[in-house]
Amino acid sequence: MNLVPRLSAIAFSLMLLQPNFAQKLVDPNTVAPEFRAAAEKRRAEQIMLNECAKKAAAAKVSIRDRATFSSACAEGSNPATTGGTAPR
Repeated sequence: MNLVPRLSAIAFSLMLLQPNFAQKLVDPNTVAPEFRAAAEKRRAEQIMLNECAKKAAAAKVSIRDRATFSSACAEGSNPATTGGTAPR
């Protein structure tokens, strides 16, 4: 009988915990010195992907097309690639 209120309380609690599962930015200062270069590279990649996600949200790209938009954005903003096209 009291199952519904308990399940709804549990569901609500799990919804509050959801942001904690997000991937945090890597801090190169907290990793071992031999892995610092990789951590700096990963942090730059994370920042670039976050910026592309913000651009997709600002451009109101549909959820279905966000992966394509983000990958095109990441390729277009990467100075190592040549001939990459910017997202539309």
